[in-house]
Amino acid sequence: MHDIKLIRDNPAAFDAGLKARGLEALSASLIALDDRRRRVIADLQGAQERRNAASKEIGAAMGRKDMATAEALKAEVAALKDRLAVGEAEQRDAEAELRAALETIPNIPAADVPPGADERGNKLYRTHGVKPAANHLGAQHFEIGEAMGLMDFEAASKMSGSRFVVLKGQLARLERAIGQFMIDLHTQPEDQGGHGYTEVAVPLLVKAPAVYGVGQLPKFEEDLFKTTNDFYLTPTAEVTLTNLVREMVLEQKELPLRFTALTPCFRSEAGAAGRDTRGMLRQHQFQKCELVSITTPETSKDEHERMLVSAENVLKKLGLHYRVMILCTGDMGFGSQKTYDIEAWLPGQGAYREISSCSVCGDFQARRMEARYRPADGKGPRYVHTLNGSGLAVGRTLIAVLENYLNADGSVSVPDALLPYMGGVTRIEAIKK
Repeated sequence: MHDIKLIRDNPAAFDAGLKARGLEALSASLIALDDRRRRVIADLQGAQERRNAASKEIGAAMGRKDMATAEALKAEVAALKDRLAVGEAEQRDAEAELRAALETIPNIPAADVPPGADERGNKLYRTHGVKPAANHLGAQHFEIGEAMGLMDFEAASKMSGSRFVVLKGQLARLERAIGQFMIDLHTQPEDQGGHGYTEVAVPLLVKAPAVYGVGQLPKFEEDLFKTTNDFYLTPTAEVTLTNLVREMVLEQKELPLRFTALTPCFRSEAGAAGRDTRGMLRQHQFQKCELVSITTPETSKDEHERMLVSAENVLKKLGLHYRVMILCTGDMGFGSQKTYDIEAWLPGQGAYREISSCSVCGDFQARRMEARYRPADGKGPRYVHTLNGSGLAVGRTLIAVLENYLNADGSVSVPDALLPYMGGVTRIEAIKK
């Protein structure tokens, strides 16, 4: 969420950031709301000061035996008490109106984010590996899995409807192996070739304040699953990992904090009707290994690059070709200042598809969560910077492995990095009938 003081101090820069997002200027209307709030507060302070003074004058008047003045002052104090009650309600309303306006405005893009209205404005950052030719059968992942008899969308549909899948046998094991490989890589110490994140086991059901803290509420409620007793199913472990520092004041020496979790994720995909209806690309339920960093403003840019490298290393170790894109101003997420998308090459589709997003959010989420740190110089608390990324989406990584490691006979070779997790299985093959 935005700081109204910063908006007041530099309204032109704020409006320019919104324009880059394709939004109209809002600084004038926000400052007007803040002006109202300030007037109400000033009136309250004046009334409180007069009430305090009048209360003292009552004692002085009674000491002089001036009962008429004392009674008049008592009447004034009673009236001021009523006025304060009304004023406090007006203050709550003014603050709520300003907050409601601020909480639906997206983050301002960083200066180096390319301009653009949609994904066509995204810019190539770097690539890794060589794009392989189309696989031997020209098959997409769902054709490969169904031909093996190990991927069953029909059974899932009978139980749960569309956008679910049942994986069986060694394909289910391969998905589990991919997730285990990711979490192990991210949690291993850096001197052992890992990335040094702390693994956290987190709840999958959370209350509204946690979802609000990362910017999912109130604007994106339709994308969430909600229970009848007011829990939300987590759309990503970003929600829970980031909220670990909610309403805390950390010491600078504790930072950066780096958390990771391998969890199921749940999304209604309300905004994706008709997109990727075949296969596993866009599911209501999926596994993801999430990365979250909590750091200082001075180090968040470097931390963003580090997180990107951590996510890339998963694909490098799996031997998969990919590219990294810098998302343009019109394609970034609501809370992001800057986002890198990692897109894996899928030979069956003949296209790059997103497999990870790594975003730096500045203090946008921290303000919503009241997450701060105490600088080493002893000055007052400052808001932390938060970052989040996929390291990676497990189902999409499974898709990439199926399409890139497909053999001419319809089997799929297991990447070397996953062999320790597969109990001696080196190839995923069709069920023998």
